[in-house]
Amino acid sequence: MNKIGSFRSPAAEKRYFAAYDRAMAECPEPGAVFDIRTHHGITRVYRYGDGPPIVLLPGLMATSACYAALLPALAQRHTVYAIDTLGEAGGSVQKAPFKDIRERASALDDVFDRLGLSEVHIVGGSTGGWHAVNQAIHFPGRLASIGLLDPTTVSAPFARKVFWYGLPAAVLDSERLWRRFVTWSAGEDILDQPAARLILAGIRCYRARVPFQVCPTEEALRSLEVPTLALFGGRSAVHDSADAAARLESLLPQADVEILPDAGHYLYLRPEDRDRIVDRVLEWVA
Repeated sequence: MNKIGSFRSPAAEKRYFAAYDRAMAECPEPGAVFDIRTHHGITRVYRYGDGPPIVLLPGLMATSACYAALLPALAQRHTVYAIDTLGEAGGSVQKAPFKDIRERASALDDVFDRLGLSEVHIVGGSTGGWHAVNQAIHFPGRLASIGLLDPTTVSAPFARKVFWYGLPAAVLDSERLWRRFVTWSAGEDILDQPAARLILAGIRCYRARVPFQVCPTEEALRSLEVPTLALFGGRSAVHDSADAAARLESLLPQADVEILPDAGHYLYLRPEDRDRIVDRVLEWVA
């Protein structure tokens, strides 16, 4: 089996990048675009603004485009590096397989090294939150803090309904079922947004080949020394946010943990939540 992620076909790749271009058009013009070459492939990075560095890690298949609405405010005070996750659909191109989850953290550390970054504040949404924690566990040396926006499989597993909704869609490769899955996971219909449609395009057009995302051990979470902010969506469908928040607080009592009662899973896509998320992140980083 090919252990490197790839598009399903040239036609699928063309359809995907049409959706990618539409979603990225919602972002402000970047100050620079980097294609960082490391052992595992080429990582696409967009740079905005000026100031202490914030790195944005997207949710699964969401790419840098998912943060379009947050970028202007964050870039007023910081240099923001928005990253397309290596091993998923987007501007990054995987060239070598990942042996384990530590190698995924190693690949991101290589990107920080090539960019000359230190004292980095990572903000990750959904799976990006898991990547932030994975980075803090395995390569914490360049990190100043991590911010987690309804992170998945950090302190609680996926809800069973993730598999009930996702498995039939994957087996049948049904656009209708995938649309239902994305809408259900968001807690509302967000498919009018280009960033949400890009997630759907990534799921349908790209075959990811990466180590399975699992919860860190209790020992690993307790060992974290990087200052941590965690915001959970009270209406998140992908896990029990109350259990996830309580367990994270018990294992990491020094963390700043909050549940946003009215928020769903995609905190960065819901207009009602964006200002609050930006304010909390900027307050935390400051």
